[in-house]
Amino acid sequence: MRGKQAPRREIEGDSKYSDINIAKFINYIMEEGKKSVAENIVYDAFEILKDKSKQDPRHIFNKAIKKVSPLVEVRGKRVGGANYQVPFQVRGERRYFLACKWLIDASNKRRGKSMAEKLSLEILEASNGEGTAVRKRETMHKMAEANKAFAHFSR
Repeated sequence: MRGKQAPRREIEGDSKYSDINIAKFINYIMEEGKKSVAENIVYDAFEILKDKSKQDPRHIFNKAIKKVSPLVEVRGKRVGGANYQVPFQVRGERRYFLACKWLIDASNKRRGKSMAEKLSLEILEASNGEGTAVRKRETMHKMAEANKAFAHFSR
């Protein structure tokens, strides 16, 4: 590696809730630098969540993230000419990133409606332990369990 490693930037909280996790989620939704559009989508989704559940949308969002976050993932590793799917523990930052990515992807794949409505439905389902994003986590855990025999190849 040449030179110094780039310093980690501190992320400020979002404008409405002053929450770092929501600010990161907005940044993950953002496309082509259009942050105001991403903010509108997230805040509209939170309003829909508030109307549907009569609870604090941040509480529902955090619950959904917790239910979607994977504990283990599999990575391909080449050992002696053969590729093995080796299970690894997921670090905290990556865990949050994967949960957000799966929620956004599952929302995008839904048909009809606006993105805010699709996102709010997916977050609500995830907080109840249902939905596409939660199924993705279950699949990841099953794959790691099936390949547990290759865990000794990690490092």
